Amino acid sequence: MELKRLDSDTLHTILETLNDFAEREMPFDKRSKWDEEDVCPEALVKTMLSPEVGLHLVFIPEEYGGLGGGAYDVYRLSCEFAKKDVGVATSMLAVALGTDPIRVGCTPEQKQKWMTRIAEEGLIVAYGVTEPEAGSNVESLKTKAERITDASGKVTHYKLNGVKQFISNGGIANLYTILAKAPDGPTFFVVERTTPGISPGKQEEKHGIRLSNTSQVILEDCIVPAENIVGTKEGEGIKQSNEVFGFTRLMVAAFGLGGGLSALERAIAYSKERKQFGDYLYKKQGYTHKLIVPNAVRLAAAQAYIEYVAELLDSSEEDRQIEGSVAKFFSTESGNKAAEDAIQAHGGYGYCKEYEVEKIKRDVRILIIYEGTSEIQQNIISVFRMRQVVKNKGNFYGALAAGLENDKDVSGALVAKAAAFMDAAAYAAFKNKLSREQHLLFELATSMAEVETAIQLCRAAKKSGSELQKAQARVWAAEVAVNAPTRLLRAYQGSGLMDAAAMKDLTAKADVQGTINSLTGVLDDMNRIAELLVQG
Repeated sequence: MELKRLDSDTLHTILETLNDFAEREMPFDKRSKWDEEDVCPEALVKTMLSPEVGLHLVFIPEEYGGLGGGAYDVYRLSCEFAKKDVGVATSMLAVALGTDPIRVGCTPEQKQKWMTRIAEEGLIVAYGVTEPEAGSNVESLKTKAERITDASGKVTHYKLNGVKQFISNGGIANLYTILAKAPDGPTFFVVERTTPGISPGKQEEKHGIRLSNTSQVILEDCIVPAENIVGTKEGEGIKQSNEVFGFTRLMVAAFGLGGGLSALERAIAYSKERKQFGDYLYKKQGYTHKLIVPNAVRLAAAQAYIEYVAELLDSSEEDRQIEGSVAKFFSTESGNKAAEDAIQAHGGYGYCKEYEVEKIKRDVRILIIYEGTSEIQQNIISVFRMRQVVKNKGNFYGALAAGLENDKDVSGALVAKAAAFMDAAAYAAFKNKLSREQHLLFELATSMAEVETAIQLCRAAKKSGSELQKAQARVWAAEVAVNAPTRLLRAYQGSGLMDAAAMKDLTAKADVQGTINSLTGVLDDMNRIAELLVQG
């Protein structure tokens, strides 16, 4: 299987370029000052896109002057960038996201025009979809595109009117991809900043990612040529926006992973500096087993799943929207929790600017909101995965976990058992019409994400042979094997929608007591994970 990836030397050079750029242009004292003043360093963003740095070239195809990186390459760059600063990384995300409609929807001639300019000129791009009253529902558009015709009735231009809200790079972009409602349906248009009638509106004063620009984009009788439609006809906008979700949500998942790892690394470093009651914090289970180990385990699961999705994207033309949703939901929630716990791990100092973890927490908090909230992802995951379980006759998760049953080194039997229960629980939800209760869908999605990440962490640990990763896989397998059935049995029973016989059958399949009986050794694994993390 041939993967669409850069060679390892090229990827290494890109990551080195990022490190050099971050060290030279955005040291903590500068970033702290920009954050305090709520200033997006526009010059920094331009430098990031300059020929000397050119980080945006990773996601632009080679034929248009880019490097033609795959999903794995973009994930690595995104994760490392988020470790430096999620706010500045968001500017890069916005360029990628704004470019995506052109990448998936434009004709070869249009791509040659726009993608080449983005690559060569380092254009700052913005993705103009969200509106004040539409939020994540892109079908509730109010921005309109009216046709302008010549004497023969041929459409020559479009007049755009509307307001876009929460647009990353909205106030500094050179180029916008704007979604508007044309007569034949939602349609993307490429609009240059110099076009009369388009202008930045109110800049948002944000809780976090204050180093990124977020503003309204106002369109008032903005006239664009007909050839600036993305593609060849109206009405393709929703399809085009859906095609990019697997890719862009993987980028945001990588931000969650990077931000979480950055916070975790700081908490571990602090534990080796700070003494409490005569001993270092890293020697205390109350510190490591509450604030360090659980987050390291979840982030390891997130990383394994992200890399799994990247491989899926790089090996086929499928968009992998559901896997993108799982990666985005799980990784950003995990990153947010790791950042929250890093503040606690630093005690009072965690609340102070000097140690940066409070900034990381403010920055990563947006990740469970933008590019589709966690709740949007939970809806997607539960509904579509439930359909897949039914389509696969109750063996979707069992098939995903196939072959893990005998892998004792990674507690594969526990994961396989959780996967089999997940199939039964999803099938029961469909059969008993539990999807009428959104709360149950959310609980189902959480368990699905946990089981899927556990499967991939076990596979990754088996492949790598890493002692740390294998211990993390065993701990996560144990947690998921208990959490998934316990959560769903409680939710299903509480709903009152399943009769006693159905609940008894599902409870028997869960075998929670049998699972608990097999958890001996989990504390030893947690002890070893803490030890290995401190050793670095």
